[in-house]
Amino acid sequence: MKNYFLLLAAAGLLGASACQDDDANPKYPTLNGQAPLVIAHRGASGLLPEHTLEAYQRAIDQGADFIEQDLVLTKDQVLVCRHEPMLSGTTNVADLAQFAGRKTTKMVDGVAYDDWFVGDFTLAELRTIKAKQAFADRPQQFNGLYNIPTFQEVIDLAKAQSTAKGRTIGIYPETKHPTFHESQGLPLTSKLLDALTAAGWNNREAPVYVQSFEVSNLRAIRDQYKSTVKLVQLYDAYDVSPTGVLVMQAPNGQPYDFVVSGDPRTYNDLATDAGLDFVKTYADGIGPWKPFIQPYATATVMGTTTT
Repeated sequence: MKNYFLLLAAAGLLGASACQDDDANPKYPTLNGQAPLVIAHRGASGLLPEHTLEAYQRAIDQGADFIEQDLVLTKDQVLVCRHEPMLSGTTNVADLAQFAGRKTTKMVDGVAYDDWFVGDFTLAELRTIKAKQAFADRPQQFNGLYNIPTFQEVIDLAKAQSTAKGRTIGIYPETKHPTFHESQGLPLTSKLLDALTAAGWNNREAPVYVQSFEVSNLRAIRDQYKSTVKLVQLYDAYDVSPTGVLVMQAPNGQPYDFVVSGDPRTYNDLATDAGLDFVKTYADGIGPWKPFIQPYATATVMGTTTT
């Protein structure tokens, strides 16, 4: 599983959003000495099935500043939280006879997947499907217990827990495969902004960071929709070579909207001075895959690493 670092364009942005440390003596090796943001990736996903209200609640109880959501869109255009548009890896959909005929093959970012897709289900239908743990080496006893939450339910949870805990709990949504969603007639980006506007959070001061591996949807948020919400450009790679060199090949070496438009730039190109100058025209920060920051040599990113 890939890990990503959040690097903000302005140190003040990090300090304003992190847990506050009133001690005049710096306690953390950050630019301003304040605590870094603790972002619960998919909630407390090492303990409970990811992207469930229960996993988000556990993360908040453990002290997370932000809870992270991957957003996909249902057939009836409701934002829900799943790591991918495909359902079989994180739910029990394959066990439900009534949905056997929904399995189909679709291209997502140039790769064919034979699976069940969120966009082929209404929210009411998704309510009959339960979440499961995505990784075999994590606790399995909670499989089949929890629902797939809507984005609105997560916003409501963050607001309620901010009041209950007496501290701000932010959200950190990612638009998953926006080019794929557009190809399916599903307006992922505009639905996200509608939800943030309804919550009073479509602004720079809100406890929100919107992230994406693609570029054009982030630029549209800034330029077309004129939103000032904080944006984070994610960086990826296909793999790391045995000598520690990032491998920039399909399907993860480029933003997929670049592939579609014929833009040859890779994530490595976006990490150069010129690339960063480009990114800062629309984004407030970057979220690179860990090897961009901490180089290491390994036979495969899933194997034993040496630093």
